[in-house]
Amino acid sequence: MQPGIWQILIVAIVVLVLFGRGRISEMMGDFGKGISSFKKGMTEENNTPSEPKPRIETQSPQAGTTSNGMSAGSGAKAEKVETPAPGDKSAS
Repeated sequence: MQPGIWQILIVAIVVLVLFGRGRISEMMGDFGKGISSFKKGMTEENNTPSEPKPRIETQSPQAGTTSNGMSAGSGAKAEKVETPAPGDKSAS
């Protein structure tokens, strides 16, 4: 069973009511831009040289150290040293 003219017309009317004429034309414009962008990308891919671009490599910190230079696996804990405030006589 193939769709008849009346069935296609009813579907078209429902689509127009749901989306509106402006939204449908906007979607078709976006669809056309996507196709042209795809074609442009495919032609650029064919025109590029076979040499890869140079990569910039970042240096990572040495394995086993943290950003403050302490060994991450040593288990050493930093001690908090309290310094007396000026004029504090309890430390003497």
